Amino acid sequence: MALSHSNLSWDRNPLREGAVINRQAIQQDLRDFKIENHMLRYSSFIPRFYNFCKTLGLTPGKIIPSRAFCSDESQGYPIILIAKHFGAFPFNHGHVGGIVATDRHGPHATHGKDAVIIQASHVGYDPQTRTFGDYRRLQTANNDISTNCGKIESVLNWYLEEYEFARNNIFLHKKEGQYHVIIDNQLIEKQKAAGLELYQDKIIQYDEYGYPRCTQSWSTAKGYLATPEFVHKMNIDSWQEQHKTPIMDQLSPELFSFKKEMQYDKEGRDHLEINLLSQMPVIICSANPMLAAACINTRIEFERSFRSIIKEHAYKNKNVVLISGLNIDISPQQGQLFPLTKFVPWAASVHREDGSYTLMEQEELWQTLLEQEENNNDEIDLEKAIQLMKDVEEIHIHFD
Repeated sequence: MALSHSNLSWDRNPLREGAVINRQAIQQDLRDFKIENHMLRYSSFIPRFYNFCKTLGLTPGKIIPSRAFCSDESQGYPIILIAKHFGAFPFNHGHVGGIVATDRHGPHATHGKDAVIIQASHVGYDPQTRTFGDYRRLQTANNDISTNCGKIESVLNWYLEEYEFARNNIFLHKKEGQYHVIIDNQLIEKQKAAGLELYQDKIIQYDEYGYPRCTQSWSTAKGYLATPEFVHKMNIDSWQEQHKTPIMDQLSPELFSFKKEMQYDKEGRDHLEINLLSQMPVIICSANPMLAAACINTRIEFERSFRSIIKEHAYKNKNVVLISGLNIDISPQQGQLFPLTKFVPWAASVHREDGSYTLMEQEELWQTLLEQEENNNDEIDLEKAIQLMKDVEEIHIHFD
């Protein structure tokens, strides 16, 4: 099922049927990103994926894998498994947050006959608290729980604070049979450089001259007549004669957007934030913002990477397989050294030597992975390989 499990729901307040999400063209395909019953342990995912690559004609021992993961240490276990099953340490193909470094396509292409790219945003999960975005770090002094992914959290914090201010500073009030909405002046300021912007025509009435129907002014706020649609959308108990009720969680995604100045450099400092900006109202109104953001970034990065592979001359005449998904890092429990990371496949593309390619959507990709053998006959013994390097005769480096 799409994200509708009690711990995996998109909306804190489900939208009414027929409601418009927002004017930023938020894409409905997020509802098709299935997580529940679509997860594989990495110890199962990687050998299945390797065997799938073999069925496509990629040559064992001649495949150079790469990973576009975040830099967190929680991503180390998946990297070890990639090396174990593909027989080569994966090329570093990513920036923090799970952004694909497309300018590294060329170097990656020269490192093997065939190429594989595994892209994944990640989110922590603590089984004790059943919360997303948290991860227990064994290397801290007291096995502290901290944010995972930190990059996503740092991006979301400003938007969450803006939303928190808005939900506490928009009030609903019924007076003499009329419905009023009282809005802090900061939220209706047109000249501000950054902040939450209300879709005022969805909330307040305008007169025949196009001016808002202001009913009262205070030092920091103004009152307006509410539109019938907005009145209907709010809980009837929110409209009180005796006191003003803050809108709180009823401030849903179709009622606002965000404005913020950023550097629109390709794969630059603000790349992740730019990926999320248009869909930020849905993200911050979800029950699990960190999870929602990771899923959105995965979807956007897959499409961007897929198109960049088609245009990349270095990948011409090569077999290239791109797979994108979500890494869920389950905090290590007592006696565990690494997280029990699970992979949720989203989509894949297969690019062939002759220039043709095939796209695989989530359900087809999921079923294809399940059809593969979990046993990998080409799996290498890392301990044996490391011991071999310790035992080999010393090679001296000369500078003459």
